[in-house]
Parts: sequence; C-alpha cells; structure tokens
Amino acid sequence: QVQLVESGGGLVQPGGSLRLSCAASGFIFSNYAMRWYRQAPGKEREFVAHISWSGGSTNYADSVKGRFTISRDNAKNTVFLQMNSLKPEDTAVYYCYALSRYWGQGTQVTVSS
Repeated sequence: QVQLVESGGGLVQPGGSLRLSCAASGFIFSNYAMRWYRQAPGKEREFVAHISWSGGSTNYADSVKGRFTISRDNAKNTVFLQMNSLKPEDTAVYYCYALSRYWGQGTQVTVSS
C-alpha cells in the first residue's frame, strides 16, 4: 500500500521556522523525484520545491527561494522541507508528491501573529 505521510506543520509566528517531513512507504522511494506543493484557501495548488531522485538537483518557486530548502534521506524514505523566515502568505496546506504518481494528504502550515 502506497503512503506519503506529511508531518511537522503547525502555527508559527512571522519570521519563524518549521521543518516538514514526508515519510514514504509502499514504493521504491529512491527511484522518484519528489516535490512539495501548497494550496492556500481559495487558490490553486502551486509548486514549491523539487528534488531529484538522488538529491543532487533542486529547484524552487521564486516566492520561496532563499528561505526554503528541500532535502531527502533515501535510507529513511523521507523528504524534508525546511522553511525559514516564514511569512503570512506562506499559510497553506503543504503536500508532498512523488513524480508523477503519488500525493500525500497534506499538512497545515499557518503563519500568524
């Protein structure tokens, strides 16, 4: 059974940090490039960050470049998103995605004072 389970979301003040995790099971994680997407209320789901299967290549949406870092641990079947200098506009449900097949259920991130 394929599963992608996100965790690490929550409420944080502007300027704060969070680290999201996405634990994969039921498929060969190291064969898949991974992405994070997010969806704010009333908006379409948008791309946040991408990492290659090996972790050797990453890219980011302009809105998060320099603040967010995607990484992965293939030995632990987990992808991470380190989010620093958070802004209220980062508030959204964050999803991990194994290209081009599997989605997680999402984790809520709320940035508010």
